Amino acid sequence: MLFDSGSQQKIAHRIERLLIVDPQAPAVRMLGDLIRGAFPCEIYSAADADRAYAMTRALDPQLIFVEHPSFGVDGYAFTKKLRRSDMACRTAAVIMVTAEATAASILAARDAGLHEFLRKPYTAKDLQRRLEAVTSKPRDWIEAVQYVGPDRRRFNSADYSGPRKRRNDADKGSDAARLAQAIKIVVSAAKSLDTDLMQVRRAMNAQAMEMQRNPASPPGLAALAAGLAGWCSRASVLNPQLRVELETRVRDIAAMAPPDAARAA
Repeated sequence: MLFDSGSQQKIAHRIERLLIVDPQAPAVRMLGDLIRGAFPCEIYSAADADRAYAMTRALDPQLIFVEHPSFGVDGYAFTKKLRRSDMACRTAAVIMVTAEATAASILAARDAGLHEFLRKPYTAKDLQRRLEAVTSKPRDWIEAVQYVGPDRRRFNSADYSGPRKRRNDADKGSDAARLAQAIKIVVSAAKSLDTDLMQVRRAMNAQAMEMQRNPASPPGLAALAAGLAGWCSRASVLNPQLRVELETRVRDIAAMAPPDAARAA
């Protein structure tokens, strides 16, 4: 694989261990050989999703390639489980390798929380683009309840060479847009208390951090966000008092949303 020295160094610096999830040994060897020819790293493989999940916990990889669909491997389910886990590598880049390249499958991969989509048969150049995308073009991490993963608005499988997918993408990355999104996630997450408390707390805490550090936060919002973070640390088990406290905090935070929040988000 022909990488320039700058790309090689960036990729090698960010990826020390990677895992290939695929029951087909020839496919694993081919992908592994291409990667070894590009940069040094430790390469592991698993033939099914259960084994892959256990290895992910033990190895803490920075990159995962997952075949889909294949016997014993559901790339969508594996990625969703990883994203909602307590593993340190739950935010690791995941690239789906598949011959199923329909519009529906690409959208499903995006919504499962994958970073990139590598269509079979692929070339060394295709692989290079995906590696560069996950190492040189980081995407914001979205910690919500219904979705956990990299920002879906920038899911383009590294095939798009233009500056932006949408004309208003520049606004989506602004302080106001991130603030509006944080408030929207908090309001939405509060509705899932009885179905996924752990992810509600995780989502709430992530958005509280965003509101505290965001330059666009209006006066007083940082203090409300700090109170929300405190609630997250205490709400490992819900009781009526904590439920009422959250409802109050969420209502107060929603009331401080900028007037143009709906347009910015």
